[in-house]
Amino acid sequence: MKRRLWLIPIFVIVLVCAAFLIYAEQYYHSDAAALSALKSDETVTVTQTGYGWLFDGPSDDDALIFYPGGKVEETAYAPLLHQLAGEGMDVCLIRMPFRLAVFGADRAAQVMEQHDYARWYIGGHSLGGAMAAGYAAAHGDQLSGVFLLAAYATKSLDENTRAVVIYGSEDGVLNRARMEEAERYLPDQSETFVIEGGNHAQFGNYGIQAGDGKALISAEEQQHRTVELILGER
Repeated sequence: MKRRLWLIPIFVIVLVCAAFLIYAEQYYHSDAAALSALKSDETVTVTQTGYGWLFDGPSDDDALIFYPGGKVEETAYAPLLHQLAGEGMDVCLIRMPFRLAVFGADRAAQVMEQHDYARWYIGGHSLGGAMAAGYAAAHGDQLSGVFLLAAYATKSLDENTRAVVIYGSEDGVLNRARMEEAERYLPDQSETFVIEGGNHAQFGNYGIQAGDGKALISAEEQQHRTVELILGER
């Protein structure tokens, strides 16, 4: 009888683990445009690395560490990040365990050990943005800025760290009330921008996200505007 009782918690643990793995494997996949953006061109060299992907453009000084959104294949952000690298900011795209940044929130440290840039920035989309902000809160002295795409901070950022929040007017996923509450964590020099017609999913290329609003502009236009804001506010 005692032996059977010991088996109950083990059985529960197995069930929980199995349920989590099933949940983690149901994720948003990169579309054809995203996969195409993983190819190098005359301006940007794209390399697969141990931490994910490096988009190496003309800049030798500025680099962004990017955390993908929850349950989104990291390569879905390739079109946005390829364009950003081509226009002046290299990007280190992080592959997260189970595609959830909560399990890899400190991976920025590994990236900064491998590359030598004069100025480091960190950012991400949705859950990835929140985790990137958490890293920035603890390592503000190492970073020049934070870029939050449809995301908000959950801890106070260093006053010397520039923070930029960008989201789409048609975003149906972002919790606006929590974002407003989170403004108290942002430094005085922070800025918030709304991309008119943009939604939650079109920062990446992974199709329609459950609960999201219908975008009134194309993904290309939303991403182009995002690149302009990032480079203009760094």
